[in-house]
Amino acid sequence: MQTFPLGSFHVGRVGFGAMQLPGPGVLGPPRDHDQALAVLRRAVELGINHIDTAQFYGPNVANELIREALHPYPDSLALVSKVGGDRDEQGNWLPAQQPDDLRRGIEDNLRTLATDRLAAVNLRVMGAGDDPSSPGEVDRELFDRQLTTMIKARDEGLIAGIGLSSISPEHLQIALDRTEIVTVQNAYNLVDRTSQPVLDACLEHGIAFVPFFPLGSAFTPDNPVLGHPAVQREAAKLGRTPAQIALAWTLSVAPNVLLIPGTSSVGHLEENTAVADIELDDETKTQLDDAA
Repeated sequence: MQTFPLGSFHVGRVGFGAMQLPGPGVLGPPRDHDQALAVLRRAVELGINHIDTAQFYGPNVANELIREALHPYPDSLALVSKVGGDRDEQGNWLPAQQPDDLRRGIEDNLRTLATDRLAAVNLRVMGAGDDPSSPGEVDRELFDRQLTTMIKARDEGLIAGIGLSSISPEHLQIALDRTEIVTVQNAYNLVDRTSQPVLDACLEHGIAFVPFFPLGSAFTPDNPVLGHPAVQREAAKLGRTPAQIALAWTLSVAPNVLLIPGTSSVGHLEENTAVADIELDDETKTQLDDAA
């Protein structure tokens, strides 16, 4: 599998996202505890050395499953988490954006994963108002204080690298003026390329770009990616699943793109990992490039 640097780690371009390991709605224990452990162990057997998680997946559940399945961790395994969010008892996603929240989140991740240092932690920028998932305009004063907290955690050795998530190009430039950024996570897929300017900037600076929702949002009833006629057509032509075609296209966009598809099924995990070997011909690539 091809690799790309994620800070001090060189990781395979197909990793694993732990978001689907907890129960429905990313809340509570998994439907099948043993199956969740089997997925994680199979991921490592397949050569995956990049696992993305968060303390608020569950909450606590994803991290505790990772620890149970894989601890002590291989030296080559890059564990990446994120801070900046929280959950309430109803499962709502809440901002936790103050510097003290970020520091507490980093320490909670280290505790539940039973590790002294994480490969990277992403600062998940959340806006206010009707759509907290959108960063909106940059709150420069708050963002500076957030960066100071992340830099301190890195300098203290709690994290090896600083990442950013759900950011604008302005966020990235402000951050790069202050410190090294090793990874960026933004929504990006075949039909939603709003973050293309951020991806392009990451490529220019040698930063890993990790798209979330590469197969479309897990929280919407209709999936415009997997249901797209071009994806369906190419999947049938190549004898692959629509998910494999969409993921292979995403990998083809740029060499700094790292995938973290999530699943609670060993079979789906193996299908997702196999996309590293899919080569799209020029005609197929053009058809999918024009799908947006």
